Amino acid sequence: MTSATLISHTTNKIVQMLTLQDEMYTKINSQWREAGYEWHRAIWTECAELMDHYGWKWWKKQTPDVEQIKLEIVDIFHFGLSILLIESNNNEDIALDIATELEQSTNETDFKIAIEKLAHKTLETKSFAIKEFNTLLTLADMSPDELFQQYVGKNVLNFFRQDHGYKDGSYIKVWDGKEDNEQLADVLNKLDANSVDFRNDVYKALEERYPATESTY
Repeated sequence: MTSATLISHTTNKIVQMLTLQDEMYTKINSQWREAGYEWHRAIWTECAELMDHYGWKWWKKQTPDVEQIKLEIVDIFHFGLSILLIESNNNEDIALDIATELEQSTNETDFKIAIEKLAHKTLETKSFAIKEFNTLLTLADMSPDELFQQYVGKNVLNFFRQDHGYKDGSYIKVWDGKEDNEQLADVLNKLDANSVDFRNDVYKALEERYPATESTY
């Protein structure tokens, strides 16, 4: 693909993610945009969790947990999209800005430094530092397509949790000895992210694995 084609492709994916993000939070709180949530705080806290999964302790041997690293990056993207949705009503413009940045290269090679730069920029601006986020994405070897796959998966899992009692505490997080995030990773590895029904495919696959059977989706 040419650079322009790639940007167009990624823009379309990001528009879909923005729509899903708005739907998710609207399900939880129809007035979420006016609620004054501290999204920047959620991002830098996720950065700390990301650092733990990567490993930073010099006094013990640590191996980066690649799957959890990618999940944390996706969580950061969730919160970043929320900030951008509040800052602008034009999803196409937001998506194009992100897609254009995701095509840029980076000179940073130290993943730990990249995490700290994102956390610092987030605290400084209280916004979504797209450039710094792209550096993390690049160093984690995640393509925009993989970001889309992982994002949709986590978004659907969030819907699934809400539909199955997450808010009232009745949700079961461990199924057959695996946490729901691990179940999700298994599901995503078996499904086609390019399917027009990808979102529904993920939900149905989770439902088949869940101990409860009733669905409100």
